[in-house]
Amino acid sequence: MAARSFAVPLRFVVACVALLGLFASAEFSTVRVAARQPAVAAPATPALTLEEKEAFLKKAKIVRTRGAGKGVTGTLRATLSDGTVTHDASIQTVDEYIREFRSNRGTELNFRDSWRYNVAAYRIDRVLQINMTPPSVERNYNGKAGAFTWWVDDVLMDEAARLKEKTPTPDVDAWNRQMWQVRLFDQLIANVDRNLGNLLIDKAWTVWMIDHSRAFRLNDKVKAPGNLTKCERVVFERLKALDLPTLKATVEDYLTGSEMRAMLQRRDEIVALIEKAGPAALYDRPAP
Repeated sequence: MAARSFAVPLRFVVACVALLGLFASAEFSTVRVAARQPAVAAPATPALTLEEKEAFLKKAKIVRTRGAGKGVTGTLRATLSDGTVTHDASIQTVDEYIREFRSNRGTELNFRDSWRYNVAAYRIDRVLQINMTPPSVERNYNGKAGAFTWWVDDVLMDEAARLKEKTPTPDVDAWNRQMWQVRLFDQLIANVDRNLGNLLIDKAWTVWMIDHSRAFRLNDKVKAPGNLTKCERVVFERLKALDLPTLKATVEDYLTGSEMRAMLQRRDEIVALIEKAGPAALYDRPAP
């Protein structure tokens, strides 16, 4: 039987080709429009209280770690997440005692470099209401006790970079008030390692004091009394009220009795210096 042939009208072929082209064009157009849509912003990290930050640092899962990029104590930068909040922390597990430590600053006897001092510094900052030290808690890492400290957000620069670039502060009075607090705090806790890289400046020009692993020395005299010229009134009243029972309740797990008593002796000298300077040495905290 001979094969039958079917003649397809030319108009029908042309119409089909045109329709297919229209579909292809519409699909391509949709893809291009979708590609131009802005990415959906990730939800902002909710504002946390200090207590919530402490709980997060203690319990959140460690997602990854890498070198912190600065310092000589093997500090790590870790990303933590609890399923809702994701944030970074620094991890320090250093805990060294050296009978005689030599550096370019000279020789120090009974040298200590310990993660415990980070936790102690944060807790004393809270007692005094200075509010310039990020939360720091004790937590184990790879089988070793250490300090997990909240990574400061929105850092513009550190003080070393600010001075190098000669960047002016936007509010000189606010800046000076913060520097007075830094100097007082360092004299109180006998911080022998306050280098300018450990003063971070965020986008709001708030100064943050970090890395106190070489503080709380046993000397009972302040090293630089000339730095103690001003003090915020609230901090001063809390400083005067500080006593050994309060310190034991706050930092007994992190400081020895000798370290606490030495700090109280330095406190006595600081209070005397401020009181000698008179009422002009005290100032009130600006309203938020």
